[in-house]
Amino acid sequence: MQSYKREFIEFLESAGVLKFGDFTAKSGRKIPYFINAGEIKTGDQICKLGEFYAKAYFEKVGEKRTVLYGPAYKGIPIAVSVAVALSQKGLDVPFFFNRKEEKDHGEGGVFVGYKPTENEEIVIVEDVITAGTAIRESMQVLSSLKGSKVVATFVMVDRKEKGQTEKSAMAEVGEQFGFPVYSVVDVYDIIEYLEEDDKNKENVERIKNYLAVNGAKE
Repeated sequence: MQSYKREFIEFLESAGVLKFGDFTAKSGRKIPYFINAGEIKTGDQICKLGEFYAKAYFEKVGEKRTVLYGPAYKGIPIAVSVAVALSQKGLDVPFFFNRKEEKDHGEGGVFVGYKPTENEEIVIVEDVITAGTAIRESMQVLSSLKGSKVVATFVMVDRKEKGQTEKSAMAEVGEQFGFPVYSVVDVYDIIEYLEEDDKNKENVERIKNYLAVNGAKE
């Protein structure tokens, strides 16, 4: 495993973002582990999170200037932290996010921050994709921006789960909307990390059993 991936998983676990147990995902599935960006609670943590996303951004997108979009609510601090991390590496990109309810006074509208113009490219930053529901909701929100185009999505973890078909939710989203979905790590990286310590044997077995039923067939 690449060192930065191990560092990222260690970071997620130490920050309480990666947890093991019995949870219900947004898709309604009962899952044996949970990724919750809402557990990022300190300046140091959000700074580190942005740095990992920035590494993935430079690896996949390069030095291209795009516009970062963070879906409310968890995507908002992610977008800010990634913009800061990219800026510190010499790439100054704008960012924006949405409100859950459209504002009918002041500046009005559903978006806050930068307003993408025609032909600008947008990159969505999210915490995780399970069934692709959140990304489809984001695409509906972004459909009001005429002329701009989403070119990629970045998430913390690829869960490698099937979506509405036997393909992974990330693959389905990519095919449906015509852009790639990238992750810093995937569930098999997490399994490899856990297998390095025998105390994690039960969690490894539960995740593998879950993937045997819900894992993507690609």
